[in-house]
Parts: sequence; structure tokens; C-alpha cells
Amino acid sequence: MSWLPTPDPEADGAVDLVVEPSSKDLGGFSVRRALPSIKRRMVGPFVFLDHMGPALMAQGQGMDVRPHPHIGLATLTYLTEGSFVHRDSLGSLQEIRPGEVNWMTAGRGIAHSERTGTQTRLAPHRIHGIQSWIALPKAHEETDPGFAHHDVDSLPAVTDRGVSLRLIVGGMFGQRAPVRTFSDMFYADAELAPGAALPLPAEHVERAVYVMQGAVEIAGDVFAAPRLLVFRPGDAITLRATEPSRVLLLGGEPMDGPRHIWWNFVSSSQDRIDAAKADWKSGRFAPVPDDREFIPLPE
Repeated sequence: MSWLPTPDPEADGAVDLVVEPSSKDLGGFSVRRALPSIKRRMVGPFVFLDHMGPALMAQGQGMDVRPHPHIGLATLTYLTEGSFVHRDSLGSLQEIRPGEVNWMTAGRGIAHSERTGTQTRLAPHRIHGIQSWIALPKAHEETDPGFAHHDVDSLPAVTDRGVSLRLIVGGMFGQRAPVRTFSDMFYADAELAPGAALPLPAEHVERAVYVMQGAVEIAGDVFAAPRLLVFRPGDAITLRATEPSRVLLLGGEPMDGPRHIWWNFVSSSQDRIDAAKADWKSGRFAPVPDDREFIPLPE
């Protein structure tokens, strides 16, 4: 039985803000940053959204994100193609594969690395995905660090009327993902066939759609990838795909105040970020086992 609601043909809610991601070429591998931007710093608890690829990596090549620190947030690398190997200072070792959730809570401090696995490098391979940072509420910014892995089969998923949707984190359409979060939020991956329609639930105050591939029409306007589309609270929104498309639905309740972001640190306190800088520079973060490299503190 489908749990997707029937699209409302009278829905006329429009896009309130369009964010065009800034793009950086990392030597044949592009990364597009949708959050934070000059136009919008956060959507719900989402404080960072990077779109990696799609890219074809040659035999022997791969991604090597050396050990680096985080505080005050949770990270989620969500892949649609390819794989990474995650290691962190808690001793976690986990391959990240398409459709899976690796939720790392930084809290008071954690270090981690993400690298293409040795076996994957033996042949040409593709990589495509989204790196997200989710800010923690003030009451949980200094929580103990943690790591949780959830495979594809554990996540609510449905296919109906040309829409295939997987709930990554949080709750929507009466469903809830098993990932433990610290605030009310939603995050879903939806593939739409041409002409398919998908309503965006209105129960969350802050909502956005990241058009990852293809193009969608909303209230008569067409938005092609890559774009972050932000909506007004309460508006009745329906997406209609004009071609085969992939979108990420995301948002949640507004955060309890602004957040400072410096390098890989997020906090409601600038003093706390300054302390984290000193801790990383002085080697006071726990190391990542079996990964002796690290990214120095930017000067």
C-alpha cells in the first residue's frame, strides 16, 4: 500500500527563493555548494549541503578526504553512485554505499576521514552524492560523539505513480526513518519519471528541494538542476517532473538561534569554535586509527 499522498491539482504554492550553488572544480571533479549561501544560511537544521559529481574516476584514482575534526553538528554522506570508506576517532570503520545512511554525531568533538576503498580503485568507477551537515540544538551541541550506520532495507521506501521515494532521515508522509536525530527534521531522496507529481508536506516550517538531476515544474515555473528551491511556510507545493529527475526534499523546524561556521566547526558560540581551533592545532582531538595523515588547521 502506498503512503504517498495524492497530488493536489489546485496546489499553487510557488518557490520563494532560488539558490544557485557555487561550483568548484577539483581537477575534473566538481563540487557544488548550495548551503550556506549569501541568499540563505540554513534550512531547518541543514547548515551545509555539498553536491559531489557526478564524475568518472579513472583506475587508480579516488577521493581522499584526510582526517579532520568536527564539533556541534552531525554529518551525513548520501551517495547515489560509488562508495567511500569512513573511519573516525571512535574506531568506526564502515563503507558508505548508495542509498545507505552513515550518521556521525560530532557533538563535543570527533575526527574522521573518507576515502575511496582499495578494491574500488582497481577499476574505473563513478561517484555522485551529497555531503550534508546538520546543526545540533544548543542543548546537544556538546553531546558525546557517536556513529550509526543504516542500510538501505532499513529505510522507509515507496514507489507509486512514477515516484520512487526513500526517507533518509526524520519523518514525513506518516513515516519515520530509524536514524536518531536531535531536532524535528526531514530528508528524502525522490526519483521522478517524466510527468510524475510529488506534493511537499507542509507540516515542517522550513522546507526546500534540491534539484540534483533533471528539472521540475512548480506553479508554472521550471527549475533545472542544480538548484536549491526554498518555500514559504505552509504553502501547498507540488513538484512535477518535466524529464527524468532526482530531487532531495529537506528541512525541519527553525534552529534555536544562528550558527557560526568556521572550516569544519559549527557552533552557537564563537568562543567554542576558537577553542576547537586550538584543540586541533595542539593535537587534543582523538586520532583516527589506521589513518596517520591529517588536514592541518587553515591559517
